[in-house]
Amino acid sequence: MTADDKKRAAARAALDHLDDARIIGVGTGSTVNHFIDALGSIRDRIEGAVSSSEASTARLRTAGIPVLDLNQTGTLDVYVDGADEANRQLQLIKGGGGALTREKIVAEASRRFVCIADDSKLVGLLGAFPLPVEVIPMARSLVARKLVALGGQPALREGFVTDNGNVILDVRNLDFTDAAGLETRINNIPGVITCGIFAHRPADLLLLGTDNGVEVIRA
Repeated sequence: MTADDKKRAAARAALDHLDDARIIGVGTGSTVNHFIDALGSIRDRIEGAVSSSEASTARLRTAGIPVLDLNQTGTLDVYVDGADEANRQLQLIKGGGGALTREKIVAEASRRFVCIADDSKLVGLLGAFPLPVEVIPMARSLVARKLVALGGQPALREGFVTDNGNVILDVRNLDFTDAAGLETRINNIPGVITCGIFAHRPADLLLLGTDNGVEVIRA
């Protein structure tokens, strides 16, 4: 199977884990695009979706799925999103597509977080994928210096602005031995909106597309 086939399989498998949810939190990225396409086939069963990005909002609307405001929906039953890396503790690195802040908000607002990915995303230790950090533009240099002090090697994502009007620093060479502690330290730097570590709010279920079908990893 190709990587895209594996992503599609994981995305379709997520439909079996929506239970009776009427409003679905929807993330961002290539695997989530397959999920949105699959969700369109059952759109009569749901009231709508809360989206984590403008790109997903556009795709949901194309699929005929109403996009709702999180401020109006309140707590969601389930959130479905991908990951750039995941470990077996279901801690994640996210933000390769730049939507990490809204993704983290929707994940926090959801009772269950179902992560969908192909098996190349499963790692023993997080950190090979550069960590995205969303930063207020005026604080870019300050935050970069603080990240260097943590042992990181930050680089500005050139030509990219988030849906929130901010910039992203992609950081290599950080120590992820204590992912939750690292998440806290980075998020406490003034000027940081959030980083792409999902350790304080990890996934509850990981669906991995593999050559032998979809592997299910539970918290």
